[in-house]
Amino acid sequence: MAIHVALVTGGYTDEAAVSLRSADFVERQLRKKYSALYRIVITPERWYCVDATGAEHPVNRADFTVSINGASVGFDVAFIILHGSPGEDGLLQGYLDMLGIPYTSCGVLTSALTMNKAYTKSVLDGIDGLHLAASVQLFAFQRHEAAELVASQLRLPYFVKPNAGGSSIGMTKVTSLDKLPVAIARAFDTENTGSQVIVEEFVTGREFSVGVYRSRNGIFVFPITEVVTSREFFDYEAKYVPGLTEEITPAALTEDQRNRIEGIVRAIYTRLDCKGMVRIDFFLEQDSDHFYFIEINTIPGQTEQSFLPQQIRAAGMQESDFYAELVELALQGG
Repeated sequence: MAIHVALVTGGYTDEAAVSLRSADFVERQLRKKYSALYRIVITPERWYCVDATGAEHPVNRADFTVSINGASVGFDVAFIILHGSPGEDGLLQGYLDMLGIPYTSCGVLTSALTMNKAYTKSVLDGIDGLHLAASVQLFAFQRHEAAELVASQLRLPYFVKPNAGGSSIGMTKVTSLDKLPVAIARAFDTENTGSQVIVEEFVTGREFSVGVYRSRNGIFVFPITEVVTSREFFDYEAKYVPGLTEEITPAALTEDQRNRIEGIVRAIYTRLDCKGMVRIDFFLEQDSDHFYFIEINTIPGQTEQSFLPQQIRAAGMQESDFYAELVELALQGG
């Protein structure tokens, strides 16, 4: 009997466009393995299924089914490829848990926690070999005094970003105090990212991105990618405009550096009780050779040129096999 797979994409934030592009690639790969694959698009206005002809069918949110040609279609598993809310913050996972439908991503608590950058850093504090940039977490009620709080606690330059955002949307590098209020306002006003902002001291060094998942044989760390951009930092344009960034997989690291970062990645994945594929980003500080945590993505990008697909290929794996393994592990409760 065919396994009915719901490929869930879309979203409530500006990352929805990236989610749809990721879903295009994942869908092409999964169709090599599953005949009963259904694309489910979630938007703030509606949830719907897009069939092979392009026709749209409303999703019954009471039981997550779709009526197609008079037949009710239910799903055995959900492959979540939805960046930002509600796919990366635990909301969708909680809904699916209530319906008893397994899914390919981290669970509710892990998803909700990791969507909050400041809380994530608090949980990760103390992992051997992992360093955390000094930071200030700002809440909405502190908005009128935010710039003064930051200036009194951190040294320039700063990274200012929404505490629950992604794809570097709403993020600014601040090199002078007169630019700080505008950067904080921009981060606070980024839609559907919560009402918190995180400001961190800038770390000078090389940037790396590392994919990891719990395979049938244990935690597997993919070949590491180094990010080299002509932009001032790895912002939204650097991520998605061709030609602005060079991505080197596998990265040129010493054996000691590679062993250290792989150990840190496994420790983070374990401490946060992650499931499925995640991506963890780091700086390697220029002077100290210390690895600094940037963020974790529990629904990482999956366009053909995204970090994880690059790393899957560098590991000698086929994307279709890898995505199918995620589906099988979810069905097995792994």
